[in-house]
Amino acid sequence: MNQTLEDTIIAVSTPAGHGGIGIVRLSGAEALAIASKIFSVKEPEPAIPARKMCFGYLLDDLTKETLDAGYLCYFPSPHSYTREDVVEIHLHGSPVLLNEAVRLGIRAGARLAHPGEFTFRAYLHGRTDIIQAEAINDLIRACSLDQARISFKQMEGSLSGKIARIRGKIVELLTLVETSLEFPDEDQEITPGQVRSVLLELIGDLGNLVRSYEQGRALLEGLTVAILGKTNVGKSTLFNALLEEERAIVTPYPGTTRDFLRENIQLDGVLMKLVDMAGFGRASHPVEEEGIARGQQLAEKADGLLVVLDSSREESQEDFLLLEKFCHKKKLLVFNKSDLKSVINRQKILDSCPGTSWVEVSALTGKNLDRLKRMMHETFAPQLEKQEEIILHQRQKILVETIKNNLENGLRLLDEGAGEELVAEAVREALPAIGQLTGEIKNQEVLNQIFSRFCIGK
Repeated sequence: MNQTLEDTIIAVSTPAGHGGIGIVRLSGAEALAIASKIFSVKEPEPAIPARKMCFGYLLDDLTKETLDAGYLCYFPSPHSYTREDVVEIHLHGSPVLLNEAVRLGIRAGARLAHPGEFTFRAYLHGRTDIIQAEAINDLIRACSLDQARISFKQMEGSLSGKIARIRGKIVELLTLVETSLEFPDEDQEITPGQVRSVLLELIGDLGNLVRSYEQGRALLEGLTVAILGKTNVGKSTLFNALLEEERAIVTPYPGTTRDFLRENIQLDGVLMKLVDMAGFGRASHPVEEEGIARGQQLAEKADGLLVVLDSSREESQEDFLLLEKFCHKKKLLVFNKSDLKSVINRQKILDSCPGTSWVEVSALTGKNLDRLKRMMHETFAPQLEKQEEIILHQRQKILVETIKNNLENGLRLLDEGAGEELVAEAVREALPAIGQLTGEIKNQEVLNQIFSRFCIGK
């Protein structure tokens, strides 16, 4: 993002692939002049009207060959997405035509936009702050309707507004404390009790935001749920049943799965990344041994585990070793093959994992699969009280924690009887973190990292 803002940029703004309509976007001082070289309006007015779709033709400005028919729309500065002059050319959604339009625009004087550069310019020109910019990308990539709703609200400024209100209360508190220090004879004295009350309120609000990150991460990134158990307990059959498709190879022979498979499912608005892996136990082949080792690593990192046990067989030492190995993980016990005669000593298994939820299913017939899905959501998805804002990014969480820690430091000093000036100094240290959170304080490395996640054309 080190390119000059004097450049006029161009890119395809619609997704790659074929579609009914594709859009090429230009932004910069020369956007309309460059667009007019490659797109001829059929019935030109004395000037291209603002925010009006004008029918015309995409043409090669050198050969004068007409390539496509479409529409041009002009958004003059500052009433545009980037607050620069912006032009959108709407064509048929052929990747060949859209890429040719970009090539013609570059030849006419534009530069190919970098990932996220349109939104980056919107940020630099004050159209959005960093929180809103992140929300724009989140909305584009939303994998559930719940996440889309949250991201839209944040794009509209809901989280930014909350942070602004927190900042306003901190500034107001500092003003009152400093006024009391500078003008002790004025009727502006603020008591330690009032300072403490404000700090407790702010710390509570920030704590709610920090705690919301677990739910936000689940919505934004999804949760990894590993399916594990001994060989031939029906892990791959369960994997296929949850996906409702034959994704994993299933045979009656132990050790069929030697590597891991990963697929996504949606459970009540939460994305879950299911992982089917090699069965735990003694490997019969070096490849299977490597698969087991990889499976252990994945299981350790997973957000939750489905520990599958075969109800039609007696429990074994391997079952108890597996449960002991992952006793610290969030998990569900799945007693599979309930369509067969039950042989396993279920109570003995449950006694080895006190407090762990369990369900009896038949992956083959589909018995209790809906119940299993409900329990997966209840067990693995964060269950938080409804609140106004949810943090979706680790960057945001870290900075909110920093703000909270600074205020808690101020509260600690206050309770220890420190002078008001020391308390004020501790509280004041929260302001730079707020500036970094909203992007008011610019960090080029952080900006590059954020906008590199955007697609070209947004």
